[in-house]
Amino acid sequence: MSADTAKIVEVAAAVMLRPAPGTRLGQEFLLAQRPEGKVYAGYWEFPGGKLEAGESVREALVRELHEELGIRVTACSPWLTRQFTYPHATVRLHFWRVTAWDGEIGITAPLEHSAVAWQACGDAAQVAPILPANDPILKGLATPTQMAITLAEAEGVERTLERLEEAFERGSDAPRLIQVRDKSWPRPQRLWLAEAVTRIAHSHGALVVINDDAEIARQVGADGLHLSSAALAACGERPDFAWVGASCHSAEEIARAGQLNLDYALLGPVLPTPTHPEAAGLGWERFAATLAGNTLPIFALGGMQPELLATAQQHGAHGVALMRGW
Repeated sequence: MSADTAKIVEVAAAVMLRPAPGTRLGQEFLLAQRPEGKVYAGYWEFPGGKLEAGESVREALVRELHEELGIRVTACSPWLTRQFTYPHATVRLHFWRVTAWDGEIGITAPLEHSAVAWQACGDAAQVAPILPANDPILKGLATPTQMAITLAEAEGVERTLERLEEAFERGSDAPRLIQVRDKSWPRPQRLWLAEAVTRIAHSHGALVVINDDAEIARQVGADGLHLSSAALAACGERPDFAWVGASCHSAEEIARAGQLNLDYALLGPVLPTPTHPEAAGLGWERFAATLAGNTLPIFALGGMQPELLATAQQHGAHGVALMRGW
């Protein structure tokens, strides 16, 4: 039986994260090397393993990390799901963030891997080779967890640029991904704003995406393009940019973004916003249900503040997108 017709193997995969002050995104993740005697021996991967009969992903994750690394997970949350076909099997990898645990890796119990290595999020991996299924996961870990969205139409260009400088002065708490929106403006005015935002953001090592205007994105040297939901629906293939994301309002739109191999998506509104206080929003439970099983990092949008990041991640989000709260 070929791998593409064989039963899909369900796997729990742990994205173990710890603070790393001084690195670009302030976090590190763990990779483990497969031991001799296993398929792809010597390759690096995220620790984890197959789900046993009747196990949930979380249960399998906790069990596997105890068996493989000798630790007891105390805090974890769903992140994204990827399917990959190897010559020997098709696997569905359920990636969960693991942010707290008891015990020391390889000390509390014997280490089942040949080695482990901490890698800085957003930097090129310092170990090789890495299992090919993990390429999109490394890109996901290079995605900042806070996106700032410009609101110059309401507050003016001068205040927007001041707020951006003020945000970067906060240091590690500053958003590292900026979306230039402000689509109602005449093109010359929007171009000027995009140039100014890109110049400031790049001077601080942050990424910039331009909403729905590929020409402006290329002209100002932005890092990528952000598609509106209408542009996403009309898109036949991934635009040719290093970073591409989209605004989504349903599970179907998130699935479409995944089919195009985009890098991230926004889902919302989650909570009431100053613009539409009468709209209740999805709420956290519907938000989590809508993105369950998604294949790419999702930002929660609508009524977000930096202090809601942990709540968003507990409900499966990669991060938060902020219009007024950055």
